[in-house]
Amino acid sequence: MKQILQNLGDGRAELTDVPAPKIRPGHLLIKTLASLVSSGTERMVVELGQASLFQKARKQPEKVFQVLEKVKNEGLFETIDAVREKLDHPIIMGYSNVGVVLETGEGTENFKPGDRVVSNGPHAEIVLVPKNLCARIPDTVTNEEAVFTVLGAIGLQGIRLINPTLGENFVVSGLGLIGLITAQILRANGCRVLGVDLDPNKITMAKDLGIRTVNLSVGEDLLRAASAFSNDLGVDGVIITAATESDEPIRQAAKICRKRGRIVLVGVIGLNLDRSLFYEKELSFQVSCSYGPGRYDPEYEERGHDYPFGFVRWTEQRNFEAILELLAGKRLDITRLISHRFEFDRAASAYELLGGSEPSLGILLTYGSTAVSEEDLLKRTVELQKKPDKHKRSKIGELVEPVIGVIGAGNYGLRTFLPALKTTGARLKTLSTSTGVSGAYAGKKFGFRYATTDTPSLFTDTEINTIFVLTRHNTHPDLVCKALQAGKNVYVEKPLGIFPEQVDAVQEAYLSTRNNETPPLLMIGFNRRFSPHIQKMKQLLHGVKQPLSIIITVNAGEVPPSDWTQDTRIGGGRIIGEGCHFVDLLYYLTASRATSICATKMGEAPGVFVTDDKMSFTIKFENGSFGTVHYFANGDKSFPKERIEVFSEGRILQLDNFQTLRGYGWPGFKKMSLWKQDKGHKESITRFLNSVRNRIEAPIPFEEIVDITKVTFDVVRSAS
Repeated sequence: MKQILQNLGDGRAELTDVPAPKIRPGHLLIKTLASLVSSGTERMVVELGQASLFQKARKQPEKVFQVLEKVKNEGLFETIDAVREKLDHPIIMGYSNVGVVLETGEGTENFKPGDRVVSNGPHAEIVLVPKNLCARIPDTVTNEEAVFTVLGAIGLQGIRLINPTLGENFVVSGLGLIGLITAQILRANGCRVLGVDLDPNKITMAKDLGIRTVNLSVGEDLLRAASAFSNDLGVDGVIITAATESDEPIRQAAKICRKRGRIVLVGVIGLNLDRSLFYEKELSFQVSCSYGPGRYDPEYEERGHDYPFGFVRWTEQRNFEAILELLAGKRLDITRLISHRFEFDRAASAYELLGGSEPSLGILLTYGSTAVSEEDLLKRTVELQKKPDKHKRSKIGELVEPVIGVIGAGNYGLRTFLPALKTTGARLKTLSTSTGVSGAYAGKKFGFRYATTDTPSLFTDTEINTIFVLTRHNTHPDLVCKALQAGKNVYVEKPLGIFPEQVDAVQEAYLSTRNNETPPLLMIGFNRRFSPHIQKMKQLLHGVKQPLSIIITVNAGEVPPSDWTQDTRIGGGRIIGEGCHFVDLLYYLTASRATSICATKMGEAPGVFVTDDKMSFTIKFENGSFGTVHYFANGDKSFPKERIEVFSEGRILQLDNFQTLRGYGWPGFKKMSLWKQDKGHKESITRFLNSVRNRIEAPIPFEEIVDITKVTFDVVRSAS
């Protein structure tokens, strides 16, 4: 199938072949009939992409601050790589979609195949959308009308926040698509409306819809017009739907409001507020969040948990339904808002129009003109490279050439893992992702032959002999077991599992393959032990006879409790998900097994939810060594993110951020520095692939992987 993706680096929008998404519980698989290009939001994205790097920085000063912080904490080269990756990564465009349901996931009983629905799906021939972001279209509403539903819901949510009553006077500042729809809904609600804009074409459109207007482009005075409109009393409220960097809309809104008037911001504007205006009139000001309650709440959107009707009357989905009812009752005039129509295969022309000087308003994309079968649209594997494979096939008795399939291409995979994997020169065959977009992008970038959303196909592909698992933590055990049972070598990102029974299942699957003629290898992503600095530490400690005292301080940084890594059902929490790295380092540096564990975490405070990412734990080892890990998420970014200190025999080793290792009291060693941070990702992958090629034991023994994982579970239990 094809989908519109935009490059943030140069602003170019293009149709890209991507694998069709796979149905998931709580989601609908939809064949698109029409979609609407947002003349506001999408135009801003296009203009940002077309801007120079300096202009991008000016438009996003908060991002500049983040970049400077990253330079200070992680180094210039690491930051440059991160910025390049961000600018190169494609943006999914579109959020106003009409289509027909092809397939329903578990838990979507209110929908069935064949239903015509609206959704916030992107510009793509096939979309996968959570059920709470979809609504059925009444038979009397056309596709062209229904495609405005999502934009209408954005305006409707602003109206709900301003709480209009019959006969009140309102100003709508900004007469783009959302502004014109908002003005119509206010009029349908029995309010008097005054529309304001700088664009004469939009002013004309508003007048055609029966809306009184103020044309700022010809010098009409908004203050005087609003005073006359409200009989010199001041308007009851202002809804700002404009998109501009200027502060003028908010200043004007404050001036024309009556005492205790209301202002709601739906658009994007400058917000240097004049306190005196708000203070003297006791004005209320609120920012509206998209389509309504539920937006950005993963429980509502992704997991499908609706808010109780009696407590939250208007959710995102119910706002969609309200707009559709207005359309069915012919109380919204939408067809006049369409300025251009393009077939989907000419979508690039639509974006050229959007980024050009020609006036436009509602740009409609229609689908289905090309003779593409539904079977072709639903293909879940696409070929990224047409060139024949130049790699030689392995023969019996020769080294085994790894043929690789990768599952997952999230932020870590794109920025760190896949670049390291590419440098090994291994044969990359198939990259599998859940949505297909990241797979198509990363697959092309890193040289994969295919991108797919059909993960099981990697296990049945007889050519693929090695699988890398880079997905969310809760999925690791099942994928590892399936790969092992299929006879594939596996490299799984940590952790091995997030519950003990999952690790037991992996252990059982691994042991069941030991009698195979060529039993598969299993490796985990404990990459830090392979970093140059840790290898140097290990070399220096080789001759030490006395036990070691190790202190590892992790200035982890705050992660919101809502993040998936904090969810014990998905990420397992940050100690199981990331703290296992440091348990592994203690094992590796001491070359011994744990005998006892003691952990403590920050206590609960009144009114404060405390996650387990603020704890210390100490592990004692069989050889008398012990190590303490301080894993803190409540520190400052200016302090090193990871510091490792080893004390023994009157000497000290100190490593900061995997960039600089210092020795105190070590004969012949004082300092080892690198220009760029190296946490051992490439070396860990290289050693694993060498094990595959040479049919030798994996770099970390399986028994040690299991032991480290179980000790990490014990740390969390001890802290609790």
